[in-house]
Amino acid sequence: MTPQILISFDVEEFDMPLEYGFNLPPDKQLEIGFLGLEAITPLLNQSDFRTTLYTTANFADHFSSSIKYLSDKHEIASHTYYHSFFEIEHLQSSRLRLEQITGKPVTGLRMPRMKQVPMEAINNAGYGYDASMNPTWLPGRYNHLNEPRSYHIIEGVFRIPASVSSGLRLPLFWLSFKNFPYTYYLHLCKQALKKDGYLSLYFHPWEFVDVTGYGLPSYTTKYAGHQLLDRLYMLLEDLKPHGNFSTMQQFASDRTL
Repeated sequence: MTPQILISFDVEEFDMPLEYGFNLPPDKQLEIGFLGLEAITPLLNQSDFRTTLYTTANFADHFSSSIKYLSDKHEIASHTYYHSFFEIEHLQSSRLRLEQITGKPVTGLRMPRMKQVPMEAINNAGYGYDASMNPTWLPGRYNHLNEPRSYHIIEGVFRIPASVSSGLRLPLFWLSFKNFPYTYYLHLCKQALKKDGYLSLYFHPWEFVDVTGYGLPSYTTKYAGHQLLDRLYMLLEDLKPHGNFSTMQQFASDRTL
């Protein structure tokens, strides 16, 4: 089976400054999130590129025409209802709202900040797969070194972990893309793709606009805006010979039929 490259974006309110004590009003959070989505739209429109957009229902409520447009080509999955506030009922309500906006089934979930919720609740809310596991150790966030590093089924839900390096389980998520030397990051990605048969990387649209000045640490804003977008274009071109770009939904479906 051809290796699959799973690129995803968490389409959300830009609420990260709140974690660092910087007060950013909800309308500004949405504005920056949308500017980021506009910044990556040329990439999303490339003919040979398909991705999964984990979208909060709150964001989709405010920019429904854009989400509907993107759903014609890309998978829209749930990022629950709000990025900073969660109740267990939001699992189902966000899925139903996104289906109403796109007119298509929503089968996937990624929890904000990779928050862990009971898999039974995810199953009961109608999801077929979950992408809320980063099988690594992130100081101050989580320690999932004992979790499987490849896809598996748990309590009836197909789980697709984010990719980590095959040895030390170095995370290959958005912060690594910004801070690792590019050639080293690309090497780890190709290594994981060869070993696992898939590569799952995730980013945020707001990274692709200038978000300096909002109280964030420098390691979170490195290579922001156009500079980061150029870096992502380069990554996708370098990965293209090694696999096919696919949505999470298609990846899960191909392995559960």
